[in-house]
Amino acid sequence: MEALILQDIQERSEGEGREYDVAIIGAGPAGLTAAIYSARYGLRTVFFETVDPASQLSLTPVIENFPGFEGNGFELLEKMKNQALKFGAEHRFENVEKLRKVSGGFEIITESGVYRARAIIIATGGKHRELGVPGEKEFVGKGVSYCATCDGHFFRGKKVLVVGGGNTAVTDAIYLKEIGCDVTLVHRRDELRAEKALQEELFKRNIPVIWNSIVLRVEGDERAKKAVLLNRVENREFEVEIDGIFIAVGIRPATDIVMDLGVERDPAGYIKVDRKQRTNVEGVFAAGDCCDNPLKQVVTACGDGAVAANSAFEYVKMMGV
Repeated sequence: MEALILQDIQERSEGEGREYDVAIIGAGPAGLTAAIYSARYGLRTVFFETVDPASQLSLTPVIENFPGFEGNGFELLEKMKNQALKFGAEHRFENVEKLRKVSGGFEIITESGVYRARAIIIATGGKHRELGVPGEKEFVGKGVSYCATCDGHFFRGKKVLVVGGGNTAVTDAIYLKEIGCDVTLVHRRDELRAEKALQEELFKRNIPVIWNSIVLRVEGDERAKKAVLLNRVENREFEVEIDGIFIAVGIRPATDIVMDLGVERDPAGYIKVDRKQRTNVEGVFAAGDCCDNPLKQVVTACGDGAVAANSAFEYVKMMGV
């Protein structure tokens, strides 16, 4: 035990000498784009990749709406990562445990050391809330999706369910209907939580709703084939034949890491940023799905990352490199 304690102290002591201009927390599309831009600006840059949450992009089986690229999400992330490394950014596969404001910048405390940086870009993303039912994880990318705008194209002319009752679920159902899917909404209550205007658009398109029902499990063989639902009022199980099921019960932003810095978040936990991706804390910037941005797509996350890196460059330059 004593040896482990001494080793930990030594590792953290050595880590305190790791000085950077910019530290990027997250290695999704926003974080990697920020790393590319930051390194190209000539800033000493490090980006931290964590296991949980993993970038949602890495779970996307097919991408067709990112300009100039077609393939799966993991391939795109690897290309971005290699590009960042080529320009001189350093990669750390370490979970960041704590961020701390210190004189002249920030400390990034990880599971294996302490780093220092003049500026920080938070690009921790978020995680789609799961239903937690049997078959859900098994059929991700095989009929189960959390992103209608990403995957809806593959279900044109096919029967799909959208699970949820908020703005995202209703918007997804409308979108899927517009592109030619046979859509049914499933909601656990007898009224929707979505804004009135969205509800009107939903019903105007004659999109049916299965009320007072929850998904018990998803079944199939190589792909999802049916959803087993439970009517909560009648306590009755029933099956719905499907080609796909879109789960839209919310996103949980991974932003607890900024609490000790005093970074402002909205009631849902998203980081508040201005048009330059600046937070309320000087020297702290944020990009991608962890922010209160209106569209959560790969291309917009990349844009956020580029803007955040530019703002970080201006900030570090102002401090005097």
